[in-house]
Amino acid sequence: MDDPDPHDDTSADYEQFEQALLAQDRDVAGVDTADVDNATAQRLVSDLVDADIVTPVPEDRVLAHEPSGATFDSTTQLAVFHRGWTAARDAHEEAE
Repeated sequence: MDDPDPHDDTSADYEQFEQALLAQDRDVAGVDTADVDNATAQRLVSDLVDADIVTPVPEDRVLAHEPSGATFDSTTQLAVFHRGWTAARDAHEEAE
């Protein structure tokens, strides 16, 4: 019986292909926070205030993100944080 030719073994190729597909899936599932401009941030923060998720603290000039307890002095920072926080929470719920 002949030994298989090591050049014909494609298992490593399959593993690399599978790893590439998994990386693409993670990228697609990830949340892109780089596209948060000022207008988008203002809309999101306004919606969060209406939903009682964010509370303005006028005397300190900050916005309090109630679920996490974090405070922000920038609507853009808050919007980016909230997107990441929501994505992490959703990923945690999916894992359970």
